Amino acid sequence: MEHVVVVGAGLGGVRTVEQLRACGYEGRLTLIGAEDHPPYDRPPLSKQILSGVWDAERVILRDKPALDELNVSYRLGAAATGLNGTTVELDDGSTVAGDAVVIATGVTARTIPGQPDGVWTLRTLDDATALRDALDASRSLLVVGGGFIGAEVAHAAKARGLDVTVLEAAPSPCERALGPTIGPLVNRLFTENGVDLRCGTALTGFVDAHTVTLGDGSTLSADIVLVGIGATPDLGWLAGSGVDVGDGIACDRSGRVVGAPNVWALGDVAAWWDEVRGARCRTEHWTTTVDQAAVVARDVLGQELPAPAVPYVWSDQFGLKIQLVGRPDLADNVLPLIGEGLDGGPVRGTVVGYLAGDRLMAVAGFGAPRYLPRLRGLVATGAHRGTVLSLTQELIGGVVR
Repeated sequence: MEHVVVVGAGLGGVRTVEQLRACGYEGRLTLIGAEDHPPYDRPPLSKQILSGVWDAERVILRDKPALDELNVSYRLGAAATGLNGTTVELDDGSTVAGDAVVIATGVTARTIPGQPDGVWTLRTLDDATALRDALDASRSLLVVGGGFIGAEVAHAAKARGLDVTVLEAAPSPCERALGPTIGPLVNRLFTENGVDLRCGTALTGFVDAHTVTLGDGSTLSADIVLVGIGATPDLGWLAGSGVDVGDGIACDRSGRVVGAPNVWALGDVAAWWDEVRGARCRTEHWTTTVDQAAVVARDVLGQELPAPAVPYVWSDQFGLKIQLVGRPDLADNVLPLIGEGLDGGPVRGTVVGYLAGDRLMAVAGFGAPRYLPRLRGLVATGAHRGTVLSLTQELIGGVVR
């Protein structure tokens, strides 16, 4: 490979470039990004940026001088519009041809049909800085969607003293990530911190950018309305390329795009083959993207691949960190491990395991980071229930159920 073209200048793109150089690649590298900003980190947007703890410069992963140190040609503010083999077409009419293409274009914020201009979403650095300024000038916020982004925005707004209402169609927030048994713990995080949480509530439309209509015919208004209902893969530019784009670009376990020679994909936009699930899976996790970049770089160069990593995601909500390791969607029962959160006690310090039969598939911790590293190893091996309970007794020095 004399020239590798990386499309997408976010976390996945820049980590791929770094990994290629770290693995000894000395050929040409071109990094293409639709935004004018140098590569930046997205998790702090709904956390440190929105809370005002960081300024925008702190989220930059590599500025232009740092990219120059990697001997990378970069095209920022240039959106990809097509792919023909390993030639990338750009919105200015130019093309970039490589021997290999790595796609890391990520996702875009999902919107609601009929959503008017002036209703907010949060995906980019510009979104975050503009929303931060808007929160400073407002008294109320209405969030549509109680996932991780919605929860983190609600937390930032509440910390500023705004009246915050969250609408969630499911019975509890973050249920998609944490499951129905654990969802009530997140319910308590919202309500105990003064958020007006309305679960099982259907939004039927918008009156304008500040008012929504609900299924019972009532309306709700706020100075700011933000829609946080997830994201969709950025795939439109691949129309006509022959790439299989269902829910994400279909890839094997090393990121090779199915049916597209010398093309790889990673991160939020890619659906990799998951040996544990026995199916392809698209995972919108920061750590998954970093892990996949290491795999793709080595596969491009024909080197030995690292072992598959255990999925991990976290969210900072209302003063504590929620951490999730593994694949909770494969579990059929939940095992309380540490704390009394599920029995009405404090949410902080609660740790639960997700089991398929008697095998550990995932662990979630609420403000309990010291326990997760040891338990993560058990998730990786699919440890038996008895082993999990034994380690938990060792961790807390007491008796667990």
